Amino acid sequence: MFKHLIDIKNLDKQDILNLIRKAELFKSGELHSSSAGKTVAMMFLENSTRTKCSFELAAKKLGLHVLNFETSKSSFSKGESLLDTLNNLYFIGVEAVVIRSGENGLLENTASRLKYPLKLINAGEGNMSHPTQALLDFMTMTEKLGDIKGKRIAIAGDIKHSRVAKSNLELLGKFGAKVKLCAPDYFKDESIKNVTWYNNLAGAITAADVVMMLRVQRERHEQTDYSFEDYVRDFGLTSEKLEKYAPDAVLMHPGPVNRDVEISSELLDGEKGLTILEQARNGAYIRMAALDEILSEGAK
Repeated sequence: MFKHLIDIKNLDKQDILNLIRKAELFKSGELHSSSAGKTVAMMFLENSTRTKCSFELAAKKLGLHVLNFETSKSSFSKGESLLDTLNNLYFIGVEAVVIRSGENGLLENTASRLKYPLKLINAGEGNMSHPTQALLDFMTMTEKLGDIKGKRIAIAGDIKHSRVAKSNLELLGKFGAKVKLCAPDYFKDESIKNVTWYNNLAGAITAADVVMMLRVQRERHEQTDYSFEDYVRDFGLTSEKLEKYAPDAVLMHPGPVNRDVEISSELLDGEKGLTILEQARNGAYIRMAALDEILSEGAK
């Protein structure tokens, strides 16, 4: 068991497999909460629908008490630091805090300075890490494909701003998947090494076992001199492209999806698009597993 869930890099293969197994048992109804009655706070410093609702539902299914931390009405607005806020929450009776932040490294830095046994869970941080998303993606892939060793995973879109891509790369690498990244030059992240890059969608998804499309995160873009219409034409996934280059691929997207930008409405509303909804469903079970594991007696 582990004290915090901050980054996939801090988990070994067995940690990941244990979480997936626990999520599967929650999903099948074969496992019940070992953390009921404990208290978790939701601290979302960035907007979220899917992840926040998923964590809240997971906590309630486990029988946890849930506190929603509203930033605009908190002591943050009076100048209190995150560390002081967390210390106070611990003394009030909170045992774990789920945090989403736009700042890279915030959780790791904060966890290293905590003096009290408060547990932190990363619900998405900056453009670098989103561990529970990678875990739910992995769970979904294994449900569809079994062992992913040697499987061809194409991740395409706004890689530069995607914390999902980075966490998936870290996790998939531990299990021997063959990952290909696809993005136009302005969405590439040069800090990502030892991976095959493609600048055309056809090349990246050809014969892929999984095609994971990423949201164009326009709210994070500083550069605006690219043609959005050209991006949709060249990197948007349609039924025709998928049928031509990867007809048997599992179609995935972390959400929210920009319809007819990353993926055509026809694909989203068809059979292939169901997997994206299954990802969301698996998210609740993965977050149940993470919360229960972290709050179980003996987690250190």
